[in-house]
Amino acid sequence: MAILEVLKYPNPTLRKISQEVKNFDEDLHRLLDNMYETMNSKNGVGLAAIQVGVQKRVLLINIPRDDNEQYQEDLLEIINPVFLKKEGSLKWNEGCLSIPEFYEEIDRFEKITLAYQDRFGNKKILQGEGLLSIAIQHEIDHLNGILFVDKLPILKRKKFEKELKKIQKESK
Repeated sequence: MAILEVLKYPNPTLRKISQEVKNFDEDLHRLLDNMYETMNSKNGVGLAAIQVGVQKRVLLINIPRDDNEQYQEDLLEIINPVFLKKEGSLKWNEGCLSIPEFYEEIDRFEKITLAYQDRFGNKKILQGEGLLSIAIQHEIDHLNGILFVDKLPILKRKKFEKELKKIQKESK
């Protein structure tokens, strides 16, 4: 298994729309395994394939338990997700592996119902609320070329762009 490079904003690949997965083969399994290693190494809760430069409708979610640890048996491998239902709303303080060190409150649906496929192509249905719902919405946005900062009101968006320029200057 390998740790992959996580693309950082404003990399244009992050704006690409991911394509449906048709082959549930060894290449897909390798991608899923490498994405898991990558997400784990960065202490992420979710990771979309496009964040590692792969334009496929693939994402991982691993919600920490009450002890704040993540367990591999809780890992969700979600392929070709489709929302069946979105309910309620809540604000959530989000961050992103592609936009390190920036957190902001985003409006999201409180509960979701999702149809998807697993690594073998089996069809599944998942209901989620709270952090699980938020993480899934965040990662599916990635598959559609949307970043959480795109959902910010204009003034917060300007503040983000200003902070980002400052961080980029300091890292040079």
